[in-house]
Order: sequence, then C-alpha cells, then structure tokens
Amino acid sequence: MKKILLAIVLMLIPQLVLAADARPDRPHWSLELKGGAFFPNASDWSKFYGSSYMGEYGGALSYKFLRQFEAGISGSFASASGSGFLQSSGQTSGNVTFQRAPVDVFVLARGIFNEKQLLVPYLGGGYTRMFYRAEIQDQGTVQGSVNGFHGRSGVQILMDGLDPSASESLYRDFGVHHTYFIMEGKYTRAMADTVSAGSVNLGGISAFGGFMFEF
Repeated sequence: MKKILLAIVLMLIPQLVLAADARPDRPHWSLELKGGAFFPNASDWSKFYGSSYMGEYGGALSYKFLRQFEAGISGSFASASGSGFLQSSGQTSGNVTFQRAPVDVFVLARGIFNEKQLLVPYLGGGYTRMFYRAEIQDQGTVQGSVNGFHGRSGVQILMDGLDPSASESLYRDFGVHHTYFIMEGKYTRAMADTVSAGSVNLGGISAFGGFMFEF
C-alpha cells in the first residue's frame, strides 16, 4: 500500500509543479521601451548633418484584444544638429536643429502560440501624425505636423528563462507576466509641402532595440 501511495505522489509532483507555475490570467497590456537609429528618407541628409542617421527613442502602450492581436499608441523622438541651408545661394550657412516626433496609432499581430515560446515574430502598422521642427540660424523656425502611415515588424525574445526567480517576482509584485527583448524595423512615410523643394517625405527607416513588458 505504501508503495502505491508513493507512486501516486511521484506521478502528481509534475502536475503540482505545472499548476504552481501556471498563472491564473493572461496578460492584457504591452509596454515597450526602445531606442535606436533613424535613417531619414532625404538623400542629402548627411551633407547637412554629417551622418546618415540620428538617434531615436520612444515607447508604446497597447491593449491585447486577443493573445495574438493588439492595438495601441506609440511615440518617439529624434533630433539632429548640422549646417543650415541658404535658399538664395544654395550654400550652407550657420547651424540648424531638426526635430521629429511621430505619434502612431497601430494594430499589431504576434505569432505567439504558448506562454513559453522563445521567439515571437510580429507585424503591425497604422496611422502616423508626424510633428516636426527645424530651426535654422538667420532663417527662423519652421514647424508643423502632417499625416502619414507606418509599418513595422520584428521579433521578441522571451527573457523569463534567464532568471526564473526574478520573473516570478515581477509577476508577484508588479503583475508583469513576461519580459521580452525586442528587435524591430519600422518604415514611416509622412509628406510635407515646402516652398523650395515641393513635397518632402519626413519619414524613413528606423531600427530599434529594447524591452517589452506584458501585464
């Protein structure tokens, strides 16, 4: 009899461990914090700013309607300083500071099928409102906002397994189900009308790395 009871206990142990590890609810929100490089669409960007890219930083908050589908809002900011441009002579003159801050409303689909999936690919896109400001020495400031669109894709790498005890503490203390490292590429198109150059695309390509928290 004792041997039978011992065998039953041994059979139940894996089930008890799984039950303890299972969390009673699924995550409903995602928070992203990321940074990287923005490569402007303008072909002569490096001529005036000394580099083909500038740093970009941002974040996103989204609600999960389903485990594989969510919608939300994101924003980022990028700034660069370089040499100004005199429209009358076509020569550089003084200093210029350019800033851009796109605000995105998006939908996103994630290829996740279980909670311990190591790699989760995703694809999304939506509406963009591009805010911009350019201050050129001796020529004043130009600022405004235009409508556009964006698309993005990437992969999320589950980090819970690196330190299971820390992951469990995050869930117990803050309700964070999972932590992911994300790698993402994003394309933005937002056309602005100018006096000298006609329509100019203020968008381009962004390459991001960062973290995503599900809660």
